[in-house]
Amino acid sequence: MKNVLIVGAGKGGSALLKILYNTDRMKMTAVVDHNPDAAGIIQASEMGIPTGENWRDWIHKDIDIVIEATGNEDVLNDLLETTSRSTVVIPGSVAYIVSELLEEKELLVKRLQLQSENQELILNNIRDGMIVINDQEQVQFVNKSAERITDVAKDHFIGKNIKNVIAGTRLPHVIRSRRREVNQKLVLENGKKVITTRMPIINMEDRLIGAFAVFKDITEVVNLAEENTDLKEIKTMLEAIIQSSDEAISVVDESGTGIMINPAYTRITGLRESDIVGAPATADISEGESMHMKVLKTRRAVRGVRMKVGPGKRDVLVNVAPVIVDGKIKGSVGVLHDVSEIKTLTSELKRARQIIRNLEAKYTFDDIIGASEEMKISLEQAKVGAKTPASILLRGESGTGKELFAHAIHNESDRKHNKFIRVNCAAIAESILESELFGYEEGAFSGAKQGGKKGLFEEANLGSIFLDEIGELSLHMQAKLLRVLQENEIVRVGGTNPITLNVRIITATNVNLEKAIMNKTFREDLYYRLNRLPIYIPSLQERIDDLPDLIRHIINKTNQDYGRNVKSVSEQAFEYLKTYHWPGNVRELENVIGRAMIYMDMNEEVIQKNHIPDLTGTAARKDDRKAVIPAIPDQSLQQAVNNFEKEYIRKAFEKNNYNKTKTAKELQVSIRNLYYKLEKYSMQNFS
Repeated sequence: MKNVLIVGAGKGGSALLKILYNTDRMKMTAVVDHNPDAAGIIQASEMGIPTGENWRDWIHKDIDIVIEATGNEDVLNDLLETTSRSTVVIPGSVAYIVSELLEEKELLVKRLQLQSENQELILNNIRDGMIVINDQEQVQFVNKSAERITDVAKDHFIGKNIKNVIAGTRLPHVIRSRRREVNQKLVLENGKKVITTRMPIINMEDRLIGAFAVFKDITEVVNLAEENTDLKEIKTMLEAIIQSSDEAISVVDESGTGIMINPAYTRITGLRESDIVGAPATADISEGESMHMKVLKTRRAVRGVRMKVGPGKRDVLVNVAPVIVDGKIKGSVGVLHDVSEIKTLTSELKRARQIIRNLEAKYTFDDIIGASEEMKISLEQAKVGAKTPASILLRGESGTGKELFAHAIHNESDRKHNKFIRVNCAAIAESILESELFGYEEGAFSGAKQGGKKGLFEEANLGSIFLDEIGELSLHMQAKLLRVLQENEIVRVGGTNPITLNVRIITATNVNLEKAIMNKTFREDLYYRLNRLPIYIPSLQERIDDLPDLIRHIINKTNQDYGRNVKSVSEQAFEYLKTYHWPGNVRELENVIGRAMIYMDMNEEVIQKNHIPDLTGTAARKDDRKAVIPAIPDQSLQQAVNNFEKEYIRKAFEKNNYNKTKTAKELQVSIRNLYYKLEKYSMQNFS
């Protein structure tokens, strides 16, 4: 269990306290704030958690984690200088983000709860009875009208098998047949007569999850019809039922002419009786076809059809059933359900999820490990560049952390609340790269989506786009990119109208672009556009002083991934690692430390030299001579070929110190083909 100290009891600190208090693996040591009346201080006191005004009174009490939630950089720096290396200090920006996300989550939950309550309120106030069962025939929901009609209390319904509550029910049959039953008569045990419609419930994956029945008590109507054959009186009674219903109802005759609507229909559609009665069935439709006319033609009911009705184009779900007397169709009855509010809430929820999903820039400058002078220069350049709108070119060897810098630059800029889109130019096939980057119009090519598709540049509008492996772009795509940089606009594939964009472009390469210009494989004018603010990221050999911090970080990360408890490396092992020249940079260091930890016993806490794989290269060359994989019993020829190819690529990567360009060159394949092979054999961690 980790001992946690929260410094700052404002909005962010209170939000984190609420989360961590309910976490079994965290123990709240204290909450500190110079304001004794802060919300978090009061909240902590109610929880029985110690409080104080000076964090220095608590910092030496076996604190494992300190959360700085004041947002004050001076407080953060004091904490970093005062705490021991074993204590993790989390900056206030994390508290701010967590509190914002928590508030947004709680707001969405409240809205969903309100919508659920509104739906249940509506269902409980309709005159029709409703019963919902799951695929095990157990009752999941019953409304008040169903209790009233059946004379059975809700407690005797919920969780019970429907056959034990209503004798003669056909809901289990509907589950087995997956077919609906419309307007079926049923006599209940209490003697009431009902007309019921039963429907299976099938989800988006076409899986049956239950069934429901909607039924209306027609006992009084039937009794009146039996006692009095006066059709006018019966008609008056039916009209009264329809007029008093909270459901929006419209009725047409056999020719499709409107003969009746109720007040609920006017409330939803905005259309009055004079607009509908005597008019064709299509008079109320803004978008879609008339379900009344379809039912009159097919003599079959339709359910759950979405359309827009009335001058306000209200979004509704429509159920329509035929009226058949003595085998002849006499008209149809439609019931409308307003789904505009549900649609609005769903749209807001999707938008919120999209916002959360699009916060893809995971790293900040605090996540970049390095205190060497060489790394400090790169970090200072990147921080300056983040505050300007200029294009940034990240240069450095493979595995130096160029993508981390791109993330951090976006998160440090004024675009941090907008999208961060990552694109590996070498990993996308040349044939589809243009449409992926710039989008396409409908009909631009065979298989194009209806309505076209946004490109990644459009998705990144007002945010940042990171183009990795920029040196691998073809000259054709380089010309397209140059237009974006010069004109701040793109044209979709198959389109003619330019689309203006506001996008910060961050690029990265390990290719010598100056040499590529001389070889005429890279445009000189594009080079000058991209090279406005070049940032060179030093190799690991150039910042070998950062090796202890990097090793410590990698060990902590690998402990979490592999469930280990490794504490450090021995002095002998560290000296061995220090003398190596690390051509694969930090990525190779991660690979070496990770492999060493895999081969350690579970109870070992210190990496010894014998745990570290041979870094001299001789072992790899010996292995290359033994590259033939022995045949495995019960293995097809294709499986054997795939296993050999995967092992061969892995050894080539090791030999070339995990450099993609060099590996592709030695294997005599294009870098795109290499990316395909890596994805095929689930070896993306090498890339």
